[in-house]
Amino acid sequence: MVFEGVPGGPMDCWSDVKTPREHLARSKWILDTFLPWEAERCKNIELADGNGVLVGSFAPTVRKPVATLPSGRKVLGLADVVVLNDPITGQGSNNAAKSADICLKRILEHGDAPFDAAWMQQTFDRYWEGYARWATAWTHSLLAPPAPHMHKLLQSATHMPSVASTLVNGFDDPRAFAPWWFDAAEADRFLETRAREAAVDRFDRRDFRKALGQFSTGVTVITTRAIDGRRVGMTANSFSSVSLEPPLVLWSLARNAPSVADFTGASHFAINVLAAHQHHLSRQFSTPQADKFGGVDCCEGTAGVPLLNDVIARFVCRNVRQYDGGDHLIFIGEVERYDRFDGEPLVFHSGYYQVTTRHPECLQ
Repeated sequence: MVFEGVPGGPMDCWSDVKTPREHLARSKWILDTFLPWEAERCKNIELADGNGVLVGSFAPTVRKPVATLPSGRKVLGLADVVVLNDPITGQGSNNAAKSADICLKRILEHGDAPFDAAWMQQTFDRYWEGYARWATAWTHSLLAPPAPHMHKLLQSATHMPSVASTLVNGFDDPRAFAPWWFDAAEADRFLETRAREAAVDRFDRRDFRKALGQFSTGVTVITTRAIDGRRVGMTANSFSSVSLEPPLVLWSLARNAPSVADFTGASHFAINVLAAHQHHLSRQFSTPQADKFGGVDCCEGTAGVPLLNDVIARFVCRNVRQYDGGDHLIFIGEVERYDRFDGEPLVFHSGYYQVTTRHPECLQ
């Protein structure tokens, strides 16, 4: 067992303890008083040997890394000599290994150049900024009463495995705790992200997609004109109306799609609603190729946006804004012009194109 207490706090209670057996008795008292859920499990504990105790105290310290010897020569301190952390996070071995590794790499990079004070300071700076700073901040944060957002993170770890895993693995590399461990707003963002990931991971992704595919949709081709003048187009069935006043529509694009930069940087885009006989265009614009517009009958709209002909509807939209949609980006467009034509829609359901029929109750 290892107990750590803040000086002057309730567990700073060892000054009158002299013998190993008294240490054991005081340890059990701490369990009974502050950790009763552990006390029952530990009621029969014994010392591993007659002298198996250790007690002490020290102040965590960060020192200036370059010292001057009596001879006038400069010397660079390593690891605990310059960055001494409390053992609460178990970073002693990590600290020494990281410091030695960075120092060795710096020596090999330096070759035959002089190892002067400037080189020593730069070597420490690389170690501090690259590792020690984060280990020190994290360790210090656990020596004081935890902030409310830290309580929230720890509580979330009890029922969110991904949060628990991140916390535990942070012992190996404390840089992983920045910035969410130290900032309440970042902590909320971290937990929201983990919750979204957990919601998806609850399901078999393929089966989840199949379930979503049970909702029948139309099929559209979203088009725009890239900043460099290229015509850009892609198939999407995420199109939906948002508002009549002002006239707003939306669609979504995967964040890893090659055309993300083209659509986010465009002033306008067009939504072309495909007719039943245009399933070949749906496939063409969903397949990676140098020119998706090859052989496609189209004209130009506002800002040079390509407009497909023979569709059943077209909406030319000003690119108003984008919103975070998890692994997708949601585009909101304000309709500046639209065209409506007669025809049957191309319908997509359960992974296949479908033929629509009119419901008998709708027949005149």
